Parts: sequence; C-alpha cells; structure tokens
Amino acid sequence: MAKNFFLALFILVLLVAFGLFLISNHNSVDVYIDGENVSVETHSLNDVDLDRFNGEVCDLTENMMDDTKSNASTLRNDIENLCDEYGLKDPDITIDSTLGENQIPVLVHVEGTSMLPTLQDGQSVLLNKTHNVHVGDIVVAESDEYGGIIKRVADIRGDSVYLVSDNKNISYEYINGVLYEIIGIRTWVNVNDINGVVIDY
Repeated sequence: MAKNFFLALFILVLLVAFGLFLISNHNSVDVYIDGENVSVETHSLNDVDLDRFNGEVCDLTENMMDDTKSNASTLRNDIENLCDEYGLKDPDITIDSTLGENQIPVLVHVEGTSMLPTLQDGQSVLLNKTHNVHVGDIVVAESDEYGGIIKRVADIRGDSVYLVSDNKNISYEYINGVLYEIIGIRTWVNVNDINGVVIDY
C-alpha cells in the first residue's frame, strides 16, 4: 500500500515537473511602446540570439510607427513572421503601451502655424495610431499634395476624409507680380493615409 502511494506521488511529481518544463519552454515576446521608445522582452529556451532578435523587433516596431498603412495587427503579423525565421514556434505576443494593449502611441512634433490657436509650432502631440477617425478629430495624415500634415477632420464620405486647418487667418502675397490669397490647407485624403488621431496636446 505504501509502495503504491510513493509510486503515485513520484508519478505526480514527474507530471508537475514536465508541465512546468512545457510552460517554461513556451516562447513569448512582449513589446512596450511609450510614444517615442520601444522596449522588447523575449522569453525562450530555444538557442536564439535574443539581443539580435529583440533589436529586429524594435526596428520593426519603429518602422511600423512611421508607416501610415500599418497598425497593431500588422505589427503582430510581422513579429510572428520574424519568430518563424528564428525558429520560435507559436509565440505569445503582447503589444502594450501607455494607451493600453494593442494601441500604438506615436509622439509627433508640430511644424508651422496652420493649426493655431489649437496647436503651436514646435509643440509635441501624442498620436494614437488608428484609422478610426471622426469629424472633429485632429489627425496626422500623408497627403499626395502636401506630404505629412496635421489637420482637423471636417467631413467623412466613405473612405474619403476632408481635412482643414484650424488657423482661419487669410493673408495675401505677391509672387512674380501676381497677388495670391494664402489660406490654410483644405484637402481630401483616403482614410488609409491617416497615421492616427491626436489624443493629447
């Protein structure tokens, strides 16, 4: 009877130890973004150069922060592909930030006076990287005509978003003998060309 008890106890200990081994052998990648900086922590028992891997995840994340077409899902897919390249199978990937899980904050610096009085030239604003925009939001976008701009959403029609400057001052300037009216930017962009919504300034 005692022999059976010790045998059962021994098997139970082996099962617990094996379970702990399986848990500890699991691959995980934790990414944290504060708007400017990216930190990565990877856990794996695989024979992997974790410093190099973490550096590549940081590079992926920083490039994604500058890409208008990408978001948290894009980043997760890119990290999964990188894990495959390194032989890290079925990783748990966590993307966390100052805004919460699966949110991508980006710090952006305002250039110019077109958003006065709301935003000042040289001011830093915090952007939530999303294409989910509403009328009244201030957004950062890539315009074919103007390049990178920060403007207010004035209208939305399907996938088209109409952006305007807050600064309503009109000035006049002679260029090569011709008088031009200078007003703030007003332009339509595709929703996919929006980098994100300003959430703090």
